[in-house]
Amino acid sequence: MRWVVVDLLVLLAVLLALWVGYARYLPADALAAGLVPVEGTGFGLTVDPTYSLPASLVLRVTPAGGGAWLFPVGGDLAALWPVAAALALVEVLSLLGVFSDVRRVRRRLRPLNALALRAESLGARGIMDASKIESLEQAIERASVDSPQVSTGVDDLASIEVALNGLLRQMQEAKLQQIRFVSDASHELRTPIAVVQGYVNMLDRWGKDDRAVLEESIAALKVEGAHMQELVEQLLFLARGDSGRNTLELSRVDLAALVGEVAEESRMIDPDHVYVLRFDASATTDDSCVVTADASMLKQALRAIVQNAARYSEPGTKVTLGVGTEDDVVLCTVRDEGIGMSPEDASHVFERFWRADAARDVSREGTGLGLAIAQWIVGRHGGTIELVSREGVGTRFTVRIPRPERSEGGLRETGGTRAGRAC
Repeated sequence: MRWVVVDLLVLLAVLLALWVGYARYLPADALAAGLVPVEGTGFGLTVDPTYSLPASLVLRVTPAGGGAWLFPVGGDLAALWPVAAALALVEVLSLLGVFSDVRRVRRRLRPLNALALRAESLGARGIMDASKIESLEQAIERASVDSPQVSTGVDDLASIEVALNGLLRQMQEAKLQQIRFVSDASHELRTPIAVVQGYVNMLDRWGKDDRAVLEESIAALKVEGAHMQELVEQLLFLARGDSGRNTLELSRVDLAALVGEVAEESRMIDPDHVYVLRFDASATTDDSCVVTADASMLKQALRAIVQNAARYSEPGTKVTLGVGTEDDVVLCTVRDEGIGMSPEDASHVFERFWRADAARDVSREGTGLGLAIAQWIVGRHGGTIELVSREGVGTRFTVRIPRPERSEGGLRETGGTRAGRAC
Protein backbone atom coordinates (compact mmCIF):
# COMPACT_ATOMS: atom_id res chain seq x y z
CA MET A 1 0.00 0.00 0.00
CA ARG A 2 2.87 2.40 0.66
CA TRP A 3 4.25 1.77 -2.80
CA VAL A 4 0.79 2.34 -4.36
CA VAL A 5 0.66 5.74 -2.67
CA VAL A 6 4.18 6.49 -3.92
CA ASP A 7 3.21 5.51 -7.48
CA LEU A 8 0.15 7.76 -7.41
CA LEU A 9 2.19 10.69 -6.10
CA VAL A 10 4.85 10.15 -8.80
CA LEU A 11 2.17 9.97 -11.53
CA LEU A 12 0.56 13.13 -10.20
CA ALA A 13 3.90 14.94 -10.19
CA VAL A 14 4.64 13.85 -13.78
CA LEU A 15 1.21 14.97 -15.03
CA LEU A 16 1.59 18.31 -13.27
CA ALA A 17 5.01 18.79 -14.89
CA LEU A 18 3.57 17.95 -18.33
CA TRP A 19 0.69 20.42 -17.85
CA VAL A 20 3.16 23.18 -16.92
CA GLY A 21 4.97 22.47 -20.18
CA TYR A 22 1.76 22.38 -22.24
CA ALA A 23 0.41 25.61 -20.71
CA ARG A 24 3.15 27.62 -22.35
CA TYR A 25 1.61 26.97 -25.78
CA LEU A 26 -1.99 27.93 -24.90
CA PRO A 27 -3.38 31.47 -25.45
CA ALA A 28 -3.08 33.82 -22.51
CA ASP A 29 -6.84 34.31 -22.26
CA ALA A 30 -7.35 30.54 -21.82
CA LEU A 31 -5.47 30.40 -18.49
CA ALA A 32 -5.56 32.31 -15.25
CA ALA A 33 -2.15 33.10 -13.75
CA GLY A 34 -0.61 31.30 -16.72
CA LEU A 35 -1.53 27.85 -15.35
CA VAL A 36 -5.19 27.48 -14.23
CA PRO A 37 -7.78 27.07 -17.05
CA VAL A 38 -10.54 29.72 -17.11
CA GLU A 39 -14.25 28.95 -17.35
CA GLY A 40 -15.26 27.77 -20.79
CA THR A 41 -12.00 26.01 -21.62
CA GLY A 42 -12.65 22.40 -22.61
CA PHE A 43 -10.50 19.28 -22.15
CA GLY A 44 -10.66 15.82 -23.68
CA LEU A 45 -8.57 12.76 -24.40
CA THR A 46 -8.58 11.45 -27.91
CA VAL A 47 -6.78 8.66 -29.71
CA ASP A 48 -4.67 9.33 -32.77
CA PRO A 49 -5.15 6.26 -35.01
CA THR A 50 -1.79 6.79 -36.67
CA TYR A 51 0.03 5.73 -33.51
CA SER A 52 -0.25 2.74 -31.23
CA LEU A 53 -1.04 2.90 -27.53
CA PRO A 54 0.04 4.59 -25.39
CA ALA A 55 1.70 7.03 -27.83
CA SER A 56 -1.68 7.51 -29.59
CA LEU A 57 -3.22 9.14 -26.50
CA VAL A 58 -3.66 12.91 -27.16
CA LEU A 59 -4.89 15.70 -24.84
CA ARG A 60 -7.27 18.10 -26.61
CA VAL A 61 -7.68 21.59 -25.14
CA THR A 62 -10.39 23.90 -26.53
CA PRO A 63 -10.23 27.53 -25.22
CA ALA A 64 -13.43 29.59 -24.94
CA GLY A 65 -12.19 31.96 -27.65
CA GLY A 66 -12.08 29.21 -30.24
CA GLY A 67 -9.50 26.89 -31.74
CA ALA A 68 -8.05 23.59 -30.46
CA TRP A 69 -4.65 22.50 -29.22
CA LEU A 70 -3.46 18.89 -29.24
CA PHE A 71 -0.72 17.64 -26.89
CA PRO A 72 0.88 14.12 -27.16
CA VAL A 73 0.47 13.23 -23.53
CA GLY A 74 0.69 9.49 -24.28
CA GLY A 75 3.99 9.85 -26.12
CA ASP A 76 5.47 12.00 -23.35
CA LEU A 77 4.46 9.44 -20.74
CA ALA A 78 5.90 6.61 -22.85
CA ALA A 79 9.24 8.47 -23.02
CA LEU A 80 9.52 8.14 -19.22
CA TRP A 81 9.49 4.33 -19.26
CA PRO A 82 13.13 4.00 -17.92
CA VAL A 83 12.11 5.93 -14.80
CA ALA A 84 9.02 3.76 -14.40
CA ALA A 85 11.07 0.58 -14.87
CA ALA A 86 13.63 1.65 -12.25
CA LEU A 87 10.87 2.51 -9.77
CA ALA A 88 9.17 -0.82 -10.41
CA LEU A 89 12.45 -2.68 -9.83
CA VAL A 90 12.97 -0.93 -6.50
CA GLU A 91 9.42 -1.77 -5.49
CA VAL A 92 9.82 -5.43 -6.36
CA LEU A 93 13.12 -5.72 -4.44
CA SER A 94 11.55 -3.97 -1.49
CA LEU A 95 8.57 -6.31 -1.50
CA LEU A 96 10.97 -9.27 -1.57
CA GLY A 97 12.66 -7.92 1.56
CA VAL A 98 16.06 -7.12 0.02
CA PHE A 99 16.21 -3.73 1.76
CA SER A 100 14.57 -4.91 4.94
CA ASP A 101 16.39 -5.03 8.28
CA VAL A 102 14.73 -8.37 8.89
CA ARG A 103 16.99 -10.08 6.35
CA ARG A 104 20.12 -8.54 7.89
CA VAL A 105 19.03 -9.55 11.38
CA ARG A 106 18.32 -13.09 10.24
CA ARG A 107 21.71 -13.27 8.50
CA ARG A 108 23.47 -12.08 11.67
CA LEU A 109 21.56 -14.52 13.85
CA ARG A 110 22.12 -17.50 11.56
CA PRO A 111 25.34 -18.66 13.38
CA LEU A 112 23.54 -18.44 16.73
CA ASN A 113 20.64 -20.43 15.36
CA ALA A 114 23.06 -23.08 14.07
CA LEU A 115 24.81 -23.17 17.45
CA ALA A 116 21.50 -23.58 19.27
CA LEU A 117 20.49 -26.41 16.98
CA ARG A 118 23.89 -28.08 17.48
CA ALA A 119 23.63 -27.77 21.25
CA GLU A 120 20.16 -29.24 21.18
CA SER A 121 21.32 -32.17 19.08
CA LEU A 122 24.27 -32.81 21.39
CA GLY A 123 22.01 -32.71 24.42
CA ALA A 124 19.64 -35.18 22.82
CA ARG A 125 22.54 -37.57 22.16
CA GLY A 126 23.72 -37.52 25.77
CA ILE A 127 27.25 -36.23 25.24
CA MET A 128 28.35 -36.41 28.86
CA ASP A 129 27.61 -40.04 29.51
CA ALA A 130 29.74 -42.05 31.93
CA SER A 131 31.98 -43.64 29.28
CA LYS A 132 32.96 -40.31 27.76
CA ILE A 133 33.71 -38.78 31.15
CA GLU A 134 35.86 -41.79 32.00
CA SER A 135 37.74 -41.46 28.69
CA LEU A 136 38.41 -37.80 29.42
CA GLU A 137 39.69 -38.57 32.92
CA GLN A 138 42.06 -41.23 31.60
CA ALA A 139 43.38 -38.86 28.91
CA ILE A 140 44.03 -36.14 31.50
CA GLU A 141 45.87 -38.63 33.75
CA ARG A 142 48.11 -39.67 30.87
CA ALA A 143 48.95 -36.05 29.98
CA SER A 144 51.57 -34.01 31.81
CA VAL A 145 53.41 -30.72 31.53
CA ASP A 146 56.24 -32.49 29.74
CA SER A 147 53.80 -34.16 27.34
CA PRO A 148 50.94 -31.65 26.86
CA GLN A 149 48.61 -33.76 24.78
CA VAL A 150 45.07 -34.79 25.79
CA SER A 151 43.39 -37.12 23.31
CA THR A 152 40.24 -39.14 23.96
CA GLY A 153 39.29 -40.07 20.41
CA VAL A 154 35.73 -38.82 21.04
CA ASP A 155 34.64 -36.23 18.49
CA ASP A 156 32.18 -34.64 20.87
CA LEU A 157 35.02 -33.84 23.30
CA ALA A 158 37.25 -32.20 20.68
CA SER A 159 36.65 -28.65 21.96
CA ILE A 160 37.48 -29.68 25.54
CA GLU A 161 40.67 -31.35 24.31
CA VAL A 162 41.75 -28.16 22.53
CA ALA A 163 41.21 -26.09 25.67
CA LEU A 164 43.09 -28.53 27.90
CA ASN A 165 45.99 -28.86 25.46
CA GLY A 166 46.29 -25.09 25.28
CA LEU A 167 46.41 -24.86 29.05
CA LEU A 168 49.04 -27.58 29.26
CA ARG A 169 51.18 -25.85 26.64
CA GLN A 170 51.06 -22.65 28.65
CA MET A 171 52.11 -24.58 31.75
CA GLN A 172 54.95 -26.20 29.79
CA GLU A 173 56.18 -22.82 28.54
CA ALA A 174 56.07 -21.41 32.09
CA LYS A 175 58.05 -24.42 33.35
CA LEU A 176 60.66 -24.08 30.59
CA GLN A 177 60.95 -20.36 31.29
CA GLN A 178 61.48 -21.07 34.97
CA ILE A 179 64.13 -23.68 34.16
CA ARG A 180 65.94 -21.25 31.86
CA PHE A 181 65.77 -18.53 34.50
CA VAL A 182 67.24 -20.75 37.21
CA SER A 183 69.91 -22.05 34.84
CA ASP A 184 70.92 -18.57 33.73
CA ALA A 185 70.95 -17.28 37.30
CA SER A 186 73.14 -20.19 38.39
CA HIS A 187 75.51 -19.55 35.50
CA GLU A 188 75.79 -15.85 36.31
CA LEU A 189 76.44 -16.55 40.01
CA ARG A 190 79.03 -19.25 39.28
CA THR A 191 81.61 -16.77 37.95
CA PRO A 192 81.70 -14.33 40.91
CA ILE A 193 81.60 -17.24 43.37
CA ALA A 194 84.57 -18.84 41.61
CA VAL A 195 86.44 -15.51 41.77
CA VAL A 196 85.67 -15.15 45.47
CA GLN A 197 86.85 -18.67 46.15
CA GLY A 198 90.03 -18.04 44.18
CA TYR A 199 90.92 -14.92 46.11
CA VAL A 200 90.03 -16.55 49.43
CA ASN A 201 92.40 -19.41 48.62
CA MET A 202 95.09 -16.90 47.62
CA LEU A 203 94.58 -15.06 50.90
CA ASP A 204 94.84 -18.31 52.80
CA ARG A 205 98.16 -19.17 51.15
CA TRP A 206 99.99 -15.85 50.79
CA GLY A 207 97.77 -13.02 52.04
CA LYS A 208 98.70 -13.47 55.69
CA ASP A 209 102.27 -12.33 55.07
CA ASP A 210 102.13 -10.48 51.70
CA ARG A 211 100.60 -7.00 52.00
CA ALA A 212 100.16 -6.60 48.22
CA VAL A 213 98.27 -9.88 47.91
CA LEU A 214 96.10 -8.89 50.84
CA GLU A 215 95.15 -5.52 49.34
CA GLU A 216 94.51 -7.00 45.89
CA SER A 217 92.31 -9.74 47.31
CA ILE A 218 90.28 -7.38 49.46
CA ALA A 219 89.66 -5.02 46.53
CA ALA A 220 88.60 -7.91 44.26
CA LEU A 221 86.35 -9.38 46.93
CA LYS A 222 84.61 -6.01 47.36
CA VAL A 223 83.99 -5.77 43.62
CA GLU A 224 82.67 -9.31 43.31
CA GLY A 225 80.58 -8.93 46.45
CA ALA A 226 78.96 -5.79 45.07
CA HIS A 227 78.38 -7.57 41.76
CA MET A 228 76.69 -10.52 43.46
CA GLN A 229 74.61 -8.20 45.60
CA GLU A 230 73.40 -6.34 42.50
CA LEU A 231 72.64 -9.60 40.73
CA VAL A 232 70.69 -11.02 43.68
CA GLU A 233 68.69 -7.81 44.09
CA GLN A 234 67.78 -7.80 40.42
CA LEU A 235 66.81 -11.46 40.54
CA LEU A 236 64.58 -10.80 43.54
CA PHE A 237 63.01 -7.83 41.75
CA LEU A 238 62.16 -9.93 38.70
CA ALA A 239 60.92 -12.80 40.85
CA ARG A 240 58.60 -10.47 42.75
CA GLY A 241 57.43 -9.01 39.44
CA ASP A 242 56.68 -12.45 38.00
CA SER A 243 54.68 -13.36 41.09
CA GLY A 244 52.81 -10.05 41.13
CA ARG A 245 54.30 -8.82 44.40
CA ASN A 246 55.85 -5.65 42.96
CA THR A 247 53.31 -2.88 43.46
CA LEU A 248 53.41 0.60 41.97
CA GLU A 249 53.07 3.69 44.16
CA LEU A 250 51.53 6.05 41.63
CA SER A 251 51.81 9.83 41.78
CA ARG A 252 52.25 12.79 39.43
CA VAL A 253 55.77 12.65 38.02
CA ASP A 254 57.49 15.22 35.83
CA LEU A 255 59.57 13.12 33.45
CA ALA A 256 61.66 16.12 32.41
CA ALA A 257 62.80 16.59 36.01
CA LEU A 258 63.29 12.85 36.45
CA VAL A 259 65.50 12.60 33.36
CA GLY A 260 67.43 15.64 34.57
CA GLU A 261 68.08 13.96 37.92
CA VAL A 262 69.33 10.81 36.19
CA ALA A 263 71.66 12.89 34.01
CA GLU A 264 73.01 14.81 37.02
CA GLU A 265 73.66 11.60 38.98
CA SER A 266 75.33 10.03 35.93
CA ARG A 267 77.70 13.02 35.63
CA MET A 268 78.76 12.59 39.25
CA ILE A 269 79.40 8.83 39.17
CA ASP A 270 80.69 8.63 35.59
CA PRO A 271 83.01 11.53 34.65
CA ASP A 272 84.34 9.56 31.64
CA HIS A 273 81.29 10.37 29.49
CA VAL A 274 79.58 13.61 28.46
CA TYR A 275 75.91 13.67 29.38
CA VAL A 276 73.80 16.07 27.29
CA LEU A 277 70.15 16.95 27.88
CA ARG A 278 67.53 17.50 25.20
CA PHE A 279 64.46 19.47 26.23
CA ASP A 280 61.14 20.34 24.67
CA ALA A 281 61.05 24.15 24.78
CA SER A 282 57.23 24.34 24.99
CA ALA A 283 56.99 22.68 28.42
CA THR A 284 58.77 25.32 30.51
CA THR A 285 55.50 26.56 32.01
CA ASP A 286 53.00 23.70 31.61
CA ASP A 287 52.59 20.09 32.68
CA SER A 288 52.90 18.47 29.27
CA CYS A 289 55.54 16.01 30.54
CA VAL A 290 53.71 15.07 33.74
CA VAL A 291 52.52 11.46 33.93
CA THR A 292 51.02 9.23 36.56
CA ALA A 293 53.77 6.80 37.55
CA ASP A 294 55.94 5.30 40.28
CA ALA A 295 58.83 7.77 40.37
CA SER A 296 61.39 5.43 41.98
CA MET A 297 60.69 2.54 39.60
CA LEU A 298 60.67 4.76 36.54
CA LYS A 299 63.95 6.27 37.65
CA GLN A 300 65.38 2.78 38.08
CA ALA A 301 64.40 1.93 34.50
CA LEU A 302 66.01 5.11 33.13
CA ARG A 303 69.19 4.44 35.12
CA ALA A 304 69.43 0.94 33.65
CA ILE A 305 69.14 2.31 30.10
CA VAL A 306 71.67 5.10 30.74
CA GLN A 307 74.14 2.70 32.39
CA ASN A 308 73.80 0.35 29.42
CA ALA A 309 74.54 3.25 27.05
CA ALA A 310 77.64 4.29 29.01
CA ARG A 311 78.90 0.73 29.47
CA TYR A 312 79.15 0.10 25.74
CA SER A 313 80.45 3.56 24.72
CA GLU A 314 84.04 4.73 24.58
CA PRO A 315 85.21 7.23 27.24
CA GLY A 316 84.75 10.82 26.11
CA THR A 317 81.70 10.11 23.94
CA LYS A 318 78.28 11.69 24.46
CA VAL A 319 75.22 10.12 26.01
CA THR A 320 72.23 12.26 25.02
CA LEU A 321 69.03 12.24 27.07
CA GLY A 322 65.85 13.77 25.68
CA VAL A 323 62.25 14.23 26.69
CA GLY A 324 59.41 15.21 24.37
CA THR A 325 55.73 14.70 23.68
CA GLU A 326 53.91 12.93 20.89
CA ASP A 327 50.13 12.70 20.78
CA ASP A 328 49.14 11.20 24.14
CA VAL A 329 52.55 9.93 25.30
CA VAL A 330 55.74 11.38 26.74
CA LEU A 331 58.95 10.27 25.03
CA CYS A 332 62.22 9.71 26.90
CA THR A 333 65.19 9.05 24.62
CA VAL A 334 68.70 7.84 25.50
CA ARG A 335 71.20 7.92 22.64
CA ASP A 336 74.83 6.85 22.76
CA GLU A 337 77.78 6.79 20.36
CA GLY A 338 78.87 3.30 21.27
CA ILE A 339 79.53 0.05 19.48
CA GLY A 340 75.89 -0.47 18.45
CA MET A 341 74.48 -3.87 17.63
CA SER A 342 73.16 -5.89 14.73
CA PRO A 343 69.41 -6.30 14.08
CA GLU A 344 69.62 -9.90 15.30
CA ASP A 345 71.24 -8.84 18.58
CA ALA A 346 68.74 -5.99 18.98
CA SER A 347 65.85 -8.47 18.89
CA HIS A 348 67.23 -10.21 22.03
CA VAL A 349 68.43 -7.20 24.01
CA PHE A 350 65.53 -7.27 26.50
CA GLU A 351 65.87 -10.98 27.29
CA ARG A 352 67.13 -11.86 30.74
CA PHE A 353 70.89 -12.57 31.02
CA TRP A 354 71.35 -12.01 27.29
CA ARG A 355 74.45 -10.16 26.15
CA ALA A 356 75.82 -9.86 22.63
CA ASP A 357 79.21 -11.35 21.85
CA ALA A 358 80.57 -7.89 21.03
CA ALA A 359 79.32 -6.60 24.36
CA ARG A 360 81.02 -9.46 26.21
CA ASP A 361 84.28 -8.56 24.52
CA VAL A 362 83.99 -4.89 25.48
CA SER A 363 83.06 -5.24 29.15
CA ARG A 364 82.65 -7.89 31.79
CA GLU A 365 80.47 -5.62 33.92
CA GLY A 366 76.71 -5.87 34.14
CA THR A 367 74.36 -8.70 34.93
CA GLY A 368 72.32 -8.83 31.74
CA LEU A 369 69.17 -8.02 33.71
CA GLY A 370 69.05 -4.21 33.62
CA LEU A 371 67.19 -3.84 30.35
CA ALA A 372 64.83 -6.70 31.23
CA ILE A 373 63.96 -4.86 34.45
CA ALA A 374 63.54 -1.59 32.54
CA GLN A 375 61.14 -3.21 30.10
CA TRP A 376 59.13 -4.75 32.94
CA ILE A 377 58.81 -1.40 34.72
CA VAL A 378 57.84 0.51 31.59
CA GLY A 379 55.36 -2.21 30.65
CA ARG A 380 53.69 -1.97 34.06
CA HIS A 381 53.18 1.74 33.36
CA GLY A 382 51.44 0.91 30.09
CA GLY A 383 54.41 2.09 28.04
CA THR A 384 56.87 0.64 25.56
CA ILE A 385 60.60 0.76 24.83
CA GLU A 386 61.75 1.05 21.23
CA LEU A 387 65.31 0.35 20.10
CA VAL A 388 67.19 1.62 17.06
CA SER A 389 70.83 0.58 16.71
CA ARG A 390 73.57 0.45 14.10
CA GLU A 391 76.92 -1.21 14.50
CA GLY A 392 79.75 1.27 14.83
CA VAL A 393 77.35 4.23 15.08
CA GLY A 394 75.42 3.84 18.32
CA THR A 395 72.09 2.97 19.88
CA ARG A 396 68.95 4.94 20.73
CA PHE A 397 66.36 3.80 23.26
CA THR A 398 62.94 5.50 23.21
CA VAL A 399 60.68 5.06 26.24
CA ARG A 400 57.00 5.93 25.70
CA ILE A 401 54.85 6.59 28.77
CA PRO A 402 51.12 7.45 28.40
CA ARG A 403 50.02 10.77 29.84
CA PRO A 404 46.55 12.10 30.70
CA GLU A 405 46.92 15.32 28.75
CA ARG A 406 47.94 16.22 25.22
CA SER A 407 50.58 18.78 24.37
CA GLU A 408 52.82 19.47 21.42
CA GLY A 409 56.29 20.93 21.11
CA GLY A 410 59.64 20.55 19.54
CA LEU A 411 62.91 19.32 20.92
CA ARG A 412 65.98 21.45 21.43
CA GLU A 413 69.42 20.44 22.65
CA THR A 414 71.24 22.15 25.51
CA GLY A 415 74.54 21.43 27.12
CA GLY A 416 73.75 22.72 30.57
CA THR A 417 75.02 21.03 33.69
CA ARG A 418 71.77 21.12 35.65
CA ALA A 419 68.45 19.51 34.90
CA GLY A 420 65.80 21.83 33.57
CA ARG A 421 62.08 21.62 34.15
CA ALA A 422 61.46 22.05 30.44
CA CYS A 423 60.25 19.12 28.45
